[in-house]
Amino acid sequence: MKPAVLLLLLLSVGACQPAPSPGPPARTTEFDLVIAGGRLVDGTGAPWSLADVGIVGDRITAIGDLQARTTARTIDGRGLYVSPGFIDMLGQSEFNVLADSRAASKITQGVTTEITGEGTSIAPLNDRLAAEAQPNYQAFGVTLDFRTLGEYFARLESRSRPAINIGTFVGAGGLRSYVIGDSQRAATVEELRQMEQLVREAMEQGALGLSTSLQYVPDRFASTDEIVALARVVAGYGGRYLTHQRSESHQIMASLDEAFTVAEQANIPTEVWHLKTAYRANWGRMPEVLRHLESARARGLDVSANIYPYDRASNGLDACLPLWVRDGGTDAMLARLKDPANRARIRRDMEDPSPKDWENQWYGSGGGDGVLLSSVLDPSLRKWEGKTLTEIGREMEVDPRDAVMDLVIADRGESSVIISIMREDDVRAALAHPLISIGTDSGARAEDGPLSVSKSHPRAWGSFAKILGTYVRDQRLLTVEDAVRKFTSRPAARMGLLDRGLLRPGFKADITVFDLATVQDRSTYTQPNQYSTGIRHVLVNGQAVVSDGAITDARPGQVIRGAGKVVR
Repeated sequence: MKPAVLLLLLLSVGACQPAPSPGPPARTTEFDLVIAGGRLVDGTGAPWSLADVGIVGDRITAIGDLQARTTARTIDGRGLYVSPGFIDMLGQSEFNVLADSRAASKITQGVTTEITGEGTSIAPLNDRLAAEAQPNYQAFGVTLDFRTLGEYFARLESRSRPAINIGTFVGAGGLRSYVIGDSQRAATVEELRQMEQLVREAMEQGALGLSTSLQYVPDRFASTDEIVALARVVAGYGGRYLTHQRSESHQIMASLDEAFTVAEQANIPTEVWHLKTAYRANWGRMPEVLRHLESARARGLDVSANIYPYDRASNGLDACLPLWVRDGGTDAMLARLKDPANRARIRRDMEDPSPKDWENQWYGSGGGDGVLLSSVLDPSLRKWEGKTLTEIGREMEVDPRDAVMDLVIADRGESSVIISIMREDDVRAALAHPLISIGTDSGARAEDGPLSVSKSHPRAWGSFAKILGTYVRDQRLLTVEDAVRKFTSRPAARMGLLDRGLLRPGFKADITVFDLATVQDRSTYTQPNQYSTGIRHVLVNGQAVVSDGAITDARPGQVIRGAGKVVR
């Protein structure tokens, strides 16, 4: 066949083929968004530099001089600092984002990712635990329609998409409640086997690791060997172990050694949540504690810690009661509190300066003057919020210790308090240490909506802003680069987050833009419900959740999952 004939034949065959379907429309811009001219603090601790950040979708795609390249939208970063989004190492918002997906008090201080699940995680649940949780869900109009972590994650991704990213640990205390209840006894071999299986299931569904809260019931009833056994399961999945340690006061060194034992025997990275030296007898010991942490690392243990930048702590009001009162769960506790003979014993125990089996936070806080009621669940009790137990006892015309017991009964153990147990120089010593990162240890709140009806600790509103405003700008305890490293790359590395925590092409576009001259926390102990200022823009996965200081309608948060498979 002649070449010309062959060409005509091929053209005629091509003419008979269907027209190709249109592809995606050509991009008219190179970037969806550029943050231009800001002082880039990249998260490594390196000095800031002037550069632009280009974003496409949920990723950073370029950093440098991008002025000649096209963009759909530009944020003017001149005079502002541009950093990776802040990572809250203990956010406590796993329930709160179901009630209010904005996570408002967090994004307004620059937080884009929360790690949570302290001791008792939001799941797994059996029917008994779900029934116990139901009053809190009902109070906020939230449907409890999940039992496993996998189902909770599916809920976040399909119907309750939050503004921030959420990753959680599985709580050993929750597993103990699931299998054993809240009784003070050792787990049997079969019960431990059940807990190990629950850990496997949680890890395969995306948990980041195992957590304990060993100061509180029921976690406190677990032996070190029990914790090690569960941690070994987690280590096989490449997970981590995080702990609210057993003692933050007179037994703090032994408590740290217990955490180090878990790290060593389970061969697992270990983190101490909200490190502190609590109660007057231990004030000034933080340098000693930090040296103990350094010595553990010197012998090859992968251990570190985090703090919040306040000298007052917060927990449940029932934690002011002796351990024996809390044994067996809420109903057993309330029954004991209604017995006159028990109440007399409780009053005596609350004045014991050195109990052997529990942390006496009532005595350690200085009694009623040092314990402030911060939040309640029962609306009829809100008149007492923001008052000390001394003030409440005076108005009730009872001993402050009886006021504690009466409030625990009335609110069925749901009340929270702020306790005066630390000293500022210890907080500063920990904050300046390179092994320390930051966590708020509080769930997200808001100035309006369902999470505004009660009060909280100011750390929920201002931890990151306080560090930038007070400890970086005003007191120069830290450089801005060091502070941002504690907020970003350090927690990302500790949690194994491979594409967050740094400003790098290919990383997720979680970005916080702040004005160092004006950033400041505004929340106080008595008037906590106030957003921080100076956080100008916050991007989560490339979308603005804060724009020019205002909260937007975007809800781009993603679930942060662990490996989900055995890695060793």
